[in-house]
Amino acid sequence: MLKGLVITPPILGRIAIGKVVEKGGKRLPQKDDQFTLTSQLQTQEGWIRHPLDETLRTQQEGKLRRIPIHLLFNEPDLNLRAEYALFDRKTARPLCVGDGETCKRQTREGMETLPCPAPDTCPLAQGGACKPYGRLNVLVGEEDPLGCFIFRTTGFNSIRTLAARLAYFKAISGNRLACLPLELRLRGKSTRQSHGTPIFYVDITLREGWTLQEALIEAQRIDAERQESGFDQEALDKAAKAGFANGAFEDSAEEAIDVVEEFYPDAPDAWQRSQPVALADKLQAKSPKQGSEKDAQAETNSKGPAMAAQQARQA
Repeated sequence: MLKGLVITPPILGRIAIGKVVEKGGKRLPQKDDQFTLTSQLQTQEGWIRHPLDETLRTQQEGKLRRIPIHLLFNEPDLNLRAEYALFDRKTARPLCVGDGETCKRQTREGMETLPCPAPDTCPLAQGGACKPYGRLNVLVGEEDPLGCFIFRTTGFNSIRTLAARLAYFKAISGNRLACLPLELRLRGKSTRQSHGTPIFYVDITLREGWTLQEALIEAQRIDAERQESGFDQEALDKAAKAGFANGAFEDSAEEAIDVVEEFYPDAPDAWQRSQPVALADKLQAKSPKQGSEKDAQAETNSKGPAMAAQQARQA
């Protein structure tokens, strides 16, 4: 296994409660009051919706505010990874992640493990540069038993609520978290700080129409069937834990651009998306001398016919 590369569950799509829109030449996040399931593909108009989005939306009369899910792991911290994250706002690359006690930070000397004072007192976190950052992996539909949809958030309400729910459901189910019939549910609240404007966050509950007793009985049934068929949940959790621990930063450089774009709307324009640069332009930029020689040659070639015509007239 390549060291330094975080091994994450295969991703089939994204779960979002907003989108990125273009305003005044800038791409800015726009909140929504419903879920959207997208694929891993995007165009200039945005992320392409996953087929499950329309299926679930039809069942809920157009507003997608509940998503039936299963969890892949019994260990809550494997389903939901939450940390303080600092991104370079010029390059969109992750620089530092921590848990309030220790952090892994990219420095000139390489990757270092340092004390993490949390954003309130960290000198690097001033101006909202460092935020709580959570990633939740869930199973949606029956397409792939190991392929997940990922929900990313920097919302404190979502992170705190999801962490509590996962811990509680694990406890009451007898460590059968991956067998419970659950659903993601969008909730809203308002505070004095929001001036009455609704704040939407994500919760995990039992599926609509299920009682707690029914859900626990169903979890026991699924667990028994899995054990009988040879499904090793403990080994799966162990493999996932080793994969997450194999590197420091979970998001790749390409994913980090989308993360910064969505969660750092006040970032400078340096990382804003621009037109792709051709490979020839990149090579020419790295070799200005070679580029100048080519330009001079091109100019000479373009003047060749004109010079010949002038000499002919003079003759």
